[in-house]
Amino acid sequence: MDWATLAVVWFLLEGALLMGYAILDGFDLGVGILHPFVPRTDQERRIAINAIGPVWDGNEVWLVTFGGALFAAFPEAYATVFSGFYTAFMLLLAALIARAVSMEFRSKVEGRGWRRFWDWLFFGGSAVATLLFGVAVGNAMIGIPLDVAGNFTGTLFDQLKPYPVLVGLMTVALFAMHGGLYLYLKTEGDFQERLRDWLWRSWGIFLVFYMLTTMYTLALVPRATSNFERWPWAALFVVAGVLAVANIPRCLHWGQPFQAFASSGTVIATLVMLFGLALYPNLVTASNDPANSVTIFSAASSPKTLTIMLIIALIGMPFVLAYTSIIYWVFRGKVQLDEHSY
Repeated sequence: MDWATLAVVWFLLEGALLMGYAILDGFDLGVGILHPFVPRTDQERRIAINAIGPVWDGNEVWLVTFGGALFAAFPEAYATVFSGFYTAFMLLLAALIARAVSMEFRSKVEGRGWRRFWDWLFFGGSAVATLLFGVAVGNAMIGIPLDVAGNFTGTLFDQLKPYPVLVGLMTVALFAMHGGLYLYLKTEGDFQERLRDWLWRSWGIFLVFYMLTTMYTLALVPRATSNFERWPWAALFVVAGVLAVANIPRCLHWGQPFQAFASSGTVIATLVMLFGLALYPNLVTASNDPANSVTIFSAASSPKTLTIMLIIALIGMPFVLAYTSIIYWVFRGKVQLDEHSY
């Protein structure tokens, strides 16, 4: 396999890792976003936390693997991204730590004030992390100012333009809906019935942001559709995403929660695919001068490095997928609280 093909393969693998993280940790983050609003009692909040308790840390491994693979396969892009978004990454790290700590510390004391503090920290960490992920995607779509060496030349406020913020809000709404659908699968009784009402609201809020973001992208981000001329078949991703969005309320109406959750995952998958299609062949787009953009070919490691990494990935990924499948199978069904629960 030649070097250029290896670079494309690793671009696709990075996309697969990002997709896996967005789908799996997306519902974890969504549960955190809904946490202060949907559960009414302490028992219901414990049920919500224990719904993701066995899987949340495993889901975040996908993000760690994505970052590690980016460092090894595209080191120049890794340097550009982490130097340009340093402040945002520190905030993201703090948010992810806060939500992890809040889940562990909440159950240590039974005091109402203690638990409410950690409940709101769980919400804050989840919401901030999700917003930052969306803002990062929005900035990747419109590009950031880079010099000829690939160094970020802007400021933090350059990363908070209307479009990235809009994408961030859409991501919050999407993950809240995705997390609500997962909770609906894992709960029963009054809690589940109340979730049903929230699911309709979260779907409506997401639909508004989805339409606004789509119109903004089509009108003001022309490069987002430039690759459709080269690969017209990519329009199937758009069709699949729209049908998946429309299928969610149909499934809720007919009492098919698993299909609704699968449709929500499909929405996330198609959005990641369209994001990758809009970026290619860039990894980091320069908004000031396209010639300064960091592409998969200018940032890729040596052929030997990419080949060794590919062999390791082909050996290791089946184990990761098998482990993930076993965990979800073992902890399938409704949440039941016991002495070992959060």
